[in-house]
Amino acid sequence: MSLHTRICDLFGIEVPIVLAGMGGASTPALAAAVSNAGGLGILGAAACPPDELREWIRKTRALTDRPFGVDTLLPASVQRESYKQAAGPSPQERLPALLAFAREFMEKEGLAAPPPTPALEQRRRAAFTKDFFAAQMEVVIEERVPVYASGLGDPGPWLPRLRANGTRVMAVVGAVRHAKKVAASGVDVIVAQGHDAGGHNSPIGTMALIPQVVDAVAPIPVLGAGGITDGRGVAAALMLGADGAWVGSAFLATHEAGIFEYQKKAIVAANEESTVVSRALTGKPARMIRSRWTDALAASGLEPLPMPFQGAVSGPIQAAAFAAERADIAPGFAGQGIGMITAIRPAAEVLRELVTGAERALRGAEGMLETGAAPRRTNDRTRRT
Repeated sequence: MSLHTRICDLFGIEVPIVLAGMGGASTPALAAAVSNAGGLGILGAAACPPDELREWIRKTRALTDRPFGVDTLLPASVQRESYKQAAGPSPQERLPALLAFAREFMEKEGLAAPPPTPALEQRRRAAFTKDFFAAQMEVVIEERVPVYASGLGDPGPWLPRLRANGTRVMAVVGAVRHAKKVAASGVDVIVAQGHDAGGHNSPIGTMALIPQVVDAVAPIPVLGAGGITDGRGVAAALMLGADGAWVGSAFLATHEAGIFEYQKKAIVAANEESTVVSRALTGKPARMIRSRWTDALAASGLEPLPMPFQGAVSGPIQAAAFAAERADIAPGFAGQGIGMITAIRPAAEVLRELVTGAERALRGAEGMLETGAAPRRTNDRTRRT
């Protein structure tokens, strides 16, 4: 494989493809598979308690001797104190009505909530607090991971200790002002993730966001993200000035991805119109496959709670839907490019096709410049197996 940019030298990888840190999907098996294939695997560890995060890091090291990274959220991006309202009912005051609606929804759909356990309840209460994030970062530092990625928030306060370990640091942003902030903090790489992306994303389209971030933070390298699902998307990001691609949804329908098999099948069955941006799951706008739950909450007129409170509403529904394998209720997060995914395959095969497809598209662009004639059209759609 000949696709090479300065991202490869910075991270010590073969090709400039980085696995997005997708919570629940980017597990040790998937991260290691991407790293072993020549890219950079990233663990989606936002919801991992510190002990589990340490276990994930060590398991990834057992599966690959190549560089990999960890993605978490940071305290400034999710703080309970930040949701105090100047007027109107507080999240705590609105919670009972939403919980009642969620129970009605579950009853209508025939969903039975799994019985709570002390361990799960303790995990729910601990997650997404300032102490939780700080404990995660201590693990990242103690384990001396090669790369750290901040999925939300500014990693500036931790940079001195991360740098002392030789850890490279990335930050995911959705606006130029955020890019300038993390650039001033001294990060090594910035991920410009546009509105096309699955999960939490930007209101700005990917094509518009990437070049504006590139111009604003030069010479810091930028990874393009958001709807990049095949090699043509990687090539487009490079042509917009990025030094590589942060790719998530293309790796969801892989054997190694940590999501349920029924969710992988839902991705294969989806098309370009199958996703919606909703606050129904986390409280922050996030792109996901449209479901009966997103539709029901939108039609109810009830305002979702801010993160992390909305998780108390959606969590039981998701757990019950997972247990029942209800793709119509909990199909999962995904980007707008999933219409190009037509089979469940090994992650290494997906990465190879991203690279070869990008090379083919870039060579075709050179041909247009040299001859003035359009190159033969290629199709990078995933082959069915």
